[in-house]
Amino acid sequence: MAKSNNQHKRFNLGTCMIWLLGSLVYLFMTVPVLIIVIASFSPHAYPEFPPTSFSLQWYVELFTSRAWLETLWTSILLVLIVAPTTVILGTAAAVAIRRLNFPGKQALQAMMMSPLMIPHVVLGIAFLYQGTAMGWFGTLTALIIAHAVIVFPFVIRSVGVSMSNLNPILEQASMSLGAGPIRTFFQVTIPNIKPGIMAGAVFAGVTSFGEVSVSVFVTSPQFVTVPVRIFNYVEQTFDPVINAVSVVFILIAVIALIIIEKTIGLTKAF
Repeated sequence: MAKSNNQHKRFNLGTCMIWLLGSLVYLFMTVPVLIIVIASFSPHAYPEFPPTSFSLQWYVELFTSRAWLETLWTSILLVLIVAPTTVILGTAAAVAIRRLNFPGKQALQAMMMSPLMIPHVVLGIAFLYQGTAMGWFGTLTALIIAHAVIVFPFVIRSVGVSMSNLNPILEQASMSLGAGPIRTFFQVTIPNIKPGIMAGAVFAGVTSFGEVSVSVFVTSPQFVTVPVRIFNYVEQTFDPVINAVSVVFILIAVIALIIIEKTIGLTKAF
């Protein structure tokens, strides 16, 4: 009985320590975000926390500034092009890697995942040289290709995890009942790996929207993404409009999480 009580006390102490450490980590991550959100409502021309009064001045300036709106549209356009494209190509690649055997399969898989291992600064310099040599430096095409290469491994990895958890008997049963490979793929394979596809799409969109290391090397004055503009803006000046932009980024991330929770559930996606 005494031994049982000691085990119960150790269990409670361990649980309390886990909760305490988890709470500290959670506070460490959320407090800076809360400070930025609150400071974005400061009316003064410099960052202030806590603000002495409330104002939406910097949000108005953000959404009425032609330069900020153009950069925001460039980032949104990139996400709208890059995310669906890489999801389609990444899903096809992940299915092929899991289901097919062909010479050079391991080398091809390593090459497709290599952007995760190579520093993005190195990739940015490589894109700079390649874009200049091919004549598409500073174009939207350069940005799309660079972002697609960066986010492609995230889609392959998330869909690949779902493929590894998919029982092949389901596909075999579908084809044994008369369904062809294409019909089996769209009616059996795709629905079962949907969480991985959705997670890959979210990773692709969020990564593309926040990418700055590679974008710095391939952007031009005509096509500047929001992170690159923030990077350049902070070098020259720093006013609360940066906080307003950061709040917009946070809202986009929260909306993406809500959409995932309402469609497939966060636990299935991550």
